[in-house]
Amino acid sequence: MPITGSLLAGALASIAFVGCGMTTATPPPGSAPRRRQVVVNGKRVKTVDVHAHCIVPKAAEIIKHPLESPGLLMHDTSTRIAAMDTQGIDVEVLSINPYWYRAERDAAAELIRVQNETLVEFCAANPDRFMAFATAALQYPDLAAEQVEYAVKKLGFRGVGVAGSVAGEELANPRFHPFWAKCEELGVLVFMHPLGTRELEPSGRLNGSGLLTNTIGNPLETTIALSHLIFEGTLDRFPGLKICAAHGGGFLPSYANRSDAVLRTFPQRVGPLPKKSPTSYLRDGQLYFDTIVFTPEALRHLIAETGPDKIMIGTDYPFPWTSTEVDLVLKTPGLTDDQRVAILGGTAAKLLGIES
Repeated sequence: MPITGSLLAGALASIAFVGCGMTTATPPPGSAPRRRQVVVNGKRVKTVDVHAHCIVPKAAEIIKHPLESPGLLMHDTSTRIAAMDTQGIDVEVLSINPYWYRAERDAAAELIRVQNETLVEFCAANPDRFMAFATAALQYPDLAAEQVEYAVKKLGFRGVGVAGSVAGEELANPRFHPFWAKCEELGVLVFMHPLGTRELEPSGRLNGSGLLTNTIGNPLETTIALSHLIFEGTLDRFPGLKICAAHGGGFLPSYANRSDAVLRTFPQRVGPLPKKSPTSYLRDGQLYFDTIVFTPEALRHLIAETGPDKIMIGTDYPFPWTSTEVDLVLKTPGLTDDQRVAILGGTAAKLLGIES
């Protein structure tokens, strides 16, 4: 779509950055940190962050959704770009955690229209630094399929974001097949970010110290969602799907061999059987994972379970769950130069059509 100066001004004034529930340090006022150049074996590497949060207040107003952190409203990109420059992030792919899955159809349709148009306008202001995942009203799978097609063919998006469940329904529910079919047809990357295991919260199991609703709840929802997509046959039905699971895929890659073992131990409770062993789905090109696993040993193990070509940088900006993800990749042992380059940005660039 054509982008005018007035549209860009409106987009820049109507986007805010929010995310996983914590605050972050920002450079001192007036400071201009030098842009970090990431180099591997003497070669400049373009780095791509596939896990960075934002929200469009104008869209949220349609269903009177409160902003998570009003203090994080940004009317320009200077603070975010300064943080990217410090971290060594060249391109940030923005996503919005779905808060609209219980909205009525007409309101959801308008919300997604405003949201996607604002995102594309915002990114057009700095096309070399920002991309975004499109959004869709997944509670209405037919509408979501139309929204994704429009976002890709008319607005130029190359990926779409989803939550780990849809108002309590699993992503593997057959009623979402039209959405998955459209994503497969269009060849878009689906970024899956959890909303937490909210069904556990009324029980009180996640109360108390430790922010367990997030610390455990978020990766747990991803683990459940991926497991259902495997065992219910969704990944078999749509072999061309490409899904990037946030937070290193939750707990699944750390204990996936138990999912293989259940086929042997309780075969009568698993059926129809998936076409492959569950661990195979971690490596076969359908599932991808970000680097938010915190230590070089954890990243080494994730890579051992999935393969280095399935990993992309995620920072969770603007929330400091992680330190510098670039350094995490550079410090992880056992990687070749080509593998580091792929994780730092090469794989994301290939999936999202970013010039390397």
